[in-house]
Amino acid sequence: MIIAIDGPAASGKGTLAKRLAVHYGLPHLDTGLLYRAVARTLLDQGSPLDDEALAVKAAQSLDLGHLDESRLRGREMGEAASVVAAIPPVRAALVAWQRQFASRPEGAVLDGRDIGTVICPDATVKIFVTASAEERARRRHRELAGRGETTPYEEVLADIRKRDARDSGRTTAPLVAAHDARLLDTTNLGIEQAFQAAVAHVEAARREQA
Repeated sequence: MIIAIDGPAASGKGTLAKRLAVHYGLPHLDTGLLYRAVARTLLDQGSPLDDEALAVKAAQSLDLGHLDESRLRGREMGEAASVVAAIPPVRAALVAWQRQFASRPEGAVLDGRDIGTVICPDATVKIFVTASAEERARRRHRELAGRGETTPYEEVLADIRKRDARDSGRTTAPLVAAHDARLLDTTNLGIEQAFQAAVAHVEAARREQA
C-alpha cells in the first residue's frame, strides 16, 4: 500500500504522514528533506541556491545515510528548499530515488508536494492536506518559537504566502491536488482529529479498491 500525502507548508502533512506510517507499519519518507539537503549542501559550499549546475550535482550525489536532520529544519532551510525545488533538473534527479523508496514490497508513506501527481500517480490513496495561510503561519510561528527562533508572525505569514506562490507557480511538478486526491482541510482540526480523518480516507480508499 502506497499512501501519498501532499500539501503546502505547515499544513500538517508531515505529522499525519508519520502517524499513518506508524499506524500501518510502513516506512515513511519526508521528501521535503531531500530538497532541504540539496539546499544545505549549496549553503555549506557558499554557492548560490539558483546555480542549476551545482544544485543538480548536489542532488545527484546526495548521501541520505548521513543526513543531519537538525541542520535541515528552520525558516531559512524551508525557504532555501523552495528555491532549489523550483529547478526542474533537481526534481528530475530526485524522482528515481523517491520512486525506489515507494516501490518497497510492503509499500510506503511519502509526503511532499508532487507525490500523488508525479512520484506515485498510482498510489493506493492520495490525500491533499491543506489549511488557511493564517493558520499555517500560526503553526510555523509556534514551531519556530519552540526552537528559539524569534521571528515575527507577520514575517512567517509572508514567507508562507511566498512559498505557496513559488510552489504552485513553478513549471515543473507544481503544488496541486491530484484529480483523485482526497482533500483534508486541517484549519479547524486538532492533531488527533486530523489523524482520524486521514485514517478514514485511507480505509475508504482500500475498500474502494478491494
